[in-house]
Amino acid sequence: MNHLYPIKTKVSKHQRENVLNQRASVIWFTGLSGSGKSTLAVQLEAQLHALGFKTYLLDGDNIRTGLNKDLTFTDEGRVENIRRIGEVSKLMTDAGIIVLSAFISPFNADRDQVKNIVGAENYIEIFVDAPLEVCEQRDVKGLYKKARAGEVKNFTGIDSPYETPVHPDLTVPTGEWSVEASIGKLMAFILPRVKLK
Repeated sequence: MNHLYPIKTKVSKHQRENVLNQRASVIWFTGLSGSGKSTLAVQLEAQLHALGFKTYLLDGDNIRTGLNKDLTFTDEGRVENIRRIGEVSKLMTDAGIIVLSAFISPFNADRDQVKNIVGAENYIEIFVDAPLEVCEQRDVKGLYKKARAGEVKNFTGIDSPYETPVHPDLTVPTGEWSVEASIGKLMAFILPRVKLK
């Protein structure tokens, strides 16, 4: 690959952040299907946007119907799915944007890879913590029922593992907290980290 010569722009990430008056970050929501990742990401983005922040939300189902529609749900497919999301997130943070990413991202190694891709200083990991039994009771998309019936293979929490984050920046216990309480905690945690000092 020594024939590749990435261009050097005359506008830096720091300059873009100054124009947007914010600190570009990747807010990475991880947790089981049905834990509330997308719900929290959507609500958080709406509140940040209302305050004038420039944001963009990346969600698992949306990405899998476009950019990553060629990938399977095998372990290899999941690894590549998250790697690509990391690369997209890196481009968006370089543009000065606050990226909210809601993905099961079940493996610690993959989340660490995203952190390395975007830079640890730009990465905020939110563990959306709801027990499997709570997620199954919610079963918003009917996927747990299908997984239990053998109609969906490699389903996280059923026949594919979920590795709990070792050191998340924030844990939001959505099995115990309401959406309102969860968002309140998130806003209090995120705002100081995305405001330019």
